[in-house]
Amino acid sequence: MITLPPNAPAGVITSEGLNADLACFPTRAQYRDLVAAFRADGFEMCVDLCAVDYLSHADRPLPAGVVGERFEVVVNLLSLSRRVRVRIRVQVPEADCFVDTLFHEYPGTEAMEREAFDLFGVQFNDHPDLTRILMPEDWEGHPLRKDYGIGRVPVQFKEAPGPR
Repeated sequence: MITLPPNAPAGVITSEGLNADLACFPTRAQYRDLVAAFRADGFEMCVDLCAVDYLSHADRPLPAGVVGERFEVVVNLLSLSRRVRVRIRVQVPEADCFVDTLFHEYPGTEAMEREAFDLFGVQFNDHPDLTRILMPEDWEGHPLRKDYGIGRVPVQFKEAPGPR
């Protein structure tokens, strides 16, 4: 079982992960420092970064000491040299929907953070270009939020080609 790096922030809650060797639940204040500690400890790759909206699952199971919020940013880090994976899950409140960017530790997260911003409305502090990536610039709202209206844009179908 993998443990936290020696230079990780104190007090980070951990548990065994389902598909990861370790699941970490840092506060937003601990988030960037924890990721930087894993980076320095040999986690070469950020495999994924996404947001989750738990609007209707506020009572989801979390380790003792972790207070669930509506949103969660989930980051999967991989150490290819050691063949271990770490999942980081940071809680993000709806009223203050931001976390720090990981762009400076893992530049490849730039597009993933833009997607989480565009579709969920999670802000990433100090991001180099936090603009929409999938939706038009003038789009109102964030379409993957659970309370986003359904059917706002009518779907247009082309006629299916018939037999010759």
